[in-house]
Order: sequence, then structure tokens, then C-alpha cells
Amino acid sequence: MKRIGALFVLFAFLTLLLSGCWNRRELNELAIAVAAGVDRVDDRYRLSVQVVVPGQVASKKAGGSQAPATLYTAEGDTIFEAARRMTQVSPRKIYFSHLRMFLIGESMARAGIAKFLDFLMRDHEFRTDFYLVTTKGATAEDTLKIMTPLESIPANKLFNSLQTSERVWSPSLTVTLDELINDLSNEGKHPILTGLEITGNREAGETPENVNAIKTDANLRFVGLAIFKVDKLIGWLNETESRGYRYIKGGVKSSVAFVPCGDKGKVTLETVRSHTKVTGKILGSKPEIEIKAFVEGNVGAVECRGLDLIQTKTIDELESKMEKKVEQLMKSVIAKVQEEYKVDIFGFGEAIRRSHPGFWRRHKEDWDDRFFPNLAVRIKVDYHIRRTGTLNNSFINDMKE
Repeated sequence: MKRIGALFVLFAFLTLLLSGCWNRRELNELAIAVAAGVDRVDDRYRLSVQVVVPGQVASKKAGGSQAPATLYTAEGDTIFEAARRMTQVSPRKIYFSHLRMFLIGESMARAGIAKFLDFLMRDHEFRTDFYLVTTKGATAEDTLKIMTPLESIPANKLFNSLQTSERVWSPSLTVTLDELINDLSNEGKHPILTGLEITGNREAGETPENVNAIKTDANLRFVGLAIFKVDKLIGWLNETESRGYRYIKGGVKSSVAFVPCGDKGKVTLETVRSHTKVTGKILGSKPEIEIKAFVEGNVGAVECRGLDLIQTKTIDELESKMEKKVEQLMKSVIAKVQEEYKVDIFGFGEAIRRSHPGFWRRHKEDWDDRFFPNLAVRIKVDYHIRRTGTLNNSFINDMKE
């Protein structure tokens, strides 16, 4: 009996040490944020948050009168203050742990993004795996108002579309909060973010009718890459230049390009894999960069007569044309950034820092102004065609003249 009594006292004591759910939050007390955006308005932060409407998302009934997501906005002298002010309009506390997209308004990006990024890194509710993009030609608030087809929640559309665009069409790029902070903190490279714009009738895009038609009045489209000098937006790369940037950085998983053949015909090739090796060198007292790009692709379509894909010579010629095309893509974007923006977004400074740390320590302060604009970059592209699809030679060869 004494032993049983002692065990009872011990268990009773241990229960006092067990922590309870003192800070629990019930789901019906929270507003789940799936996207957020920040704009600069008269030297104040304007925070917009897209929140899921649980009843509409869970309901399987079509044609509901309420949208599946709603947008709350608030202003403050800091982004933290704006987030707290949002409780004045939201019936529930905004919960950011399920955030998928964060939009930086173009005006905010030009003013500088470092200060509000500190809040995103510091607050325990923000995970770091959401994607950040920069709006182009519109505010983050207006962009988050657009209703989208296929995905009932616009934030999910943006998240999935950006992943798909990066995977199958190379000009887009996914950037997480951790990756952006690394680019801001590390020496020898300035940040890059994907651009996002509204196409079509903006006002019509804010209504539920925008998703009820086969052809929508407005849509959201990822467009080019935004160039930052430290934490301030200074310019844009167009679609072609963005593809060149992606080839320089490597990791292109899928992209499409064509080379001429025959009389006004084209052979379309799909890049399926690429990686690059960037090496920094010092020749005399001048830095140089060597880029070796290894690219693999497949023949996607043939539009010309007389092209014999069975012959090794034909494949060699196509590979040579693609090597020149990819090399030109890379050269053109490097030239534009060197001449127009004069900021190293490619990480060439990182390559010099790795290979010649002494040179980098002496010249890192004037790398962008003195060395990068005149930096010699030597490019070697090695393109290999792996497959020709389910056909060898096209049936066009057998068509009657």
C-alpha cells in the first residue's frame, strides 16, 4: 500500500510539471492569410492581406454569392504597426503561418525593401518558404484584388503558376525569403525577383464575373525579372533577357527555342536540363569570368523539308546553332546589365571572391562601379540533343511538292 501511495503522489507531482496548451488558438478565432502585399503610400506602409473565407472554400456548392477570399488593408509607420492595425477591420486575428505569396509593390521596391523584410524574418508566425515577387505597373493591393480562374483562391493561383512557369518556361524564378536575405547579405551579388503584372481590364478583374467567362477580362501574368541594387529596384529584364539570366545561373529545367532550317522553316528544340560552371580569374591585374554552360535538349518540332535527323551531321549542325543561340542570350543580358544598370546580379563577384579572396578584399567596395561594367566574360556553351521525339524524319519530307 505504501508503494502504491508513493506512486500516486509521484504521478500527482509530475502532472504539475506538464505544460498545458495555454497559448492555443482555435481555428474559428483565426483568419488564415495566404497572400500579402506591401505598398509605399506617403512614406507609410500599406499592408494588404488576402484571407481565406473558410465557409466558401469548404462548400462544394457552385455559384456561391461570396468570394472564396477577402482582402484586408491597413496603414502604419511600420509594417508591424500596419499588421496590428488590421485588427480594426478584421473580425479575427490575422494568422500568417500559411502564407504562400508576398507581393512587393513597385513603389515600395524602389524605396527599399530591407526594413520591412526584417519584420518578416523576426516574427515567429512567418515561415520562410513563401515566394516573393515584385508587381509591375500596379500596386500590390490592386494585384491581390484580381479574381482568377482555375484556382478559387488567387494566392494559390499565383503560387502554382510561378512554380509551373519556372519549371516549364525559364524566364520566371521562384525566390523564397531565405534566398532573398542571402542575396542582400552576401557579397558579390545583387537580388533578383520575378515581376507580376495585371493584364486586361483591371476593374472587371476585381469582380466574380471575371472567372465566370471562358475568356477572362483580366488576369495575372509573371513578366520578366526585377533588378535590385542592394535593396532598391532599379530596372527590369524583359522575357528574352530573363531567359539569358536563367541560363547563366544554370538550373533551367525546361524551355523552348527554335533555330532556322531550310527555306523559312524552323526546328524547335526543348531544353530539358542545364547547369553552369562560373570561374573567376585574374589576368594581370584585371578580373575575368569564364562561364561553361552544359545544356541538354530534345527536338520538339520540325517545319522544314529535307532535314535528315538520322544523320549525325544534321544533329551536329542543330547543336551548333543552339550553342550560338544560347551564348547570344547570355551575352546580350550581360551587356545590358553592364551598360545600363552597372550592378552584378549574376554573382560574378562571388566567383572572384571564391577564387581570389585577396583581390576581392581589396576591391569589393568598388566592384560594381569600377570592375563589373568592364568585366570580360568568356562563354562556352555545350549543347547536346538527346532525343528526337517519337519520329526521326518528319513526314513533311514525304509530302508531294
